[in-house]
Amino acid sequence: MEQKCSAVIIGVGPEQGLGASLAVYFAAKGLHVFIAGRSEDKLHKVADTIREAGGTVTTVIADATVERDVAHLFKMSQLEGYRIDIAAYNVDSNIPSPLLDTNTETFINLWQQNCLGAFFFGKEAVKVMKAQHQGTLFFTGATASLRAKPPFTAFATAKAGLRALAQGMAREFSPQGIHVVHTIIDGVIDGDRAKNQFPDYVKAKGKDGLLQLEAIAETYWAIHQQHPSAWTHELDLRPFKEPF
Repeated sequence: MEQKCSAVIIGVGPEQGLGASLAVYFAAKGLHVFIAGRSEDKLHKVADTIREAGGTVTTVIADATVERDVAHLFKMSQLEGYRIDIAAYNVDSNIPSPLLDTNTETFINLWQQNCLGAFFFGKEAVKVMKAQHQGTLFFTGATASLRAKPPFTAFATAKAGLRALAQGMAREFSPQGIHVVHTIIDGVIDGDRAKNQFPDYVKAKGKDGLLQLEAIAETYWAIHQQHPSAWTHELDLRPFKEPF
């Protein structure tokens, strides 16, 4: 009997956010989705959207920076008898802070959320995917993955670490059938987070200057479907009007 297909996504927050959009898109493609995040209310809203569209979903309360939470997330998928086709680490915490104003706690928290949690998640995903001899593992990066710019030096340090983690895992586990992908979101996503944090900037950019959530999800899916003879490890996504 063929195993049921699934996707595991951590960092699922508001309905108009990348984690939620990935979950909705993958569910529409027929995968059972395990969605994880710290807010039970937000997870339930996303789950309701998926079920209303005919998809199936399991919600798991999890903090990406807590190793036992991440291990429990993957244990849930195995207990329910699913093969993990896609695992996506979508935690993206950012705090603007000039270097001399950045305290140790802020620096550590940014590293834990953007890098250490990805280490926990990547290890658990690989354990399952090695046994399957297949699977796609996504790490969502940012412009800061490639360059540091004040007042985001601490954030960039963490994102650069995430990129190095993804690169090392790709080289180690690609020969075992695991497709490790680092996606650089080089621009602002048209979602709730940006609209709440810097509404004036979002308004100035206009719709054509923002990354659309479903378009990003569509790209993730296309990468997942690549033939192993022509895998993409790293790619950058930006609006056509974004200067770079």
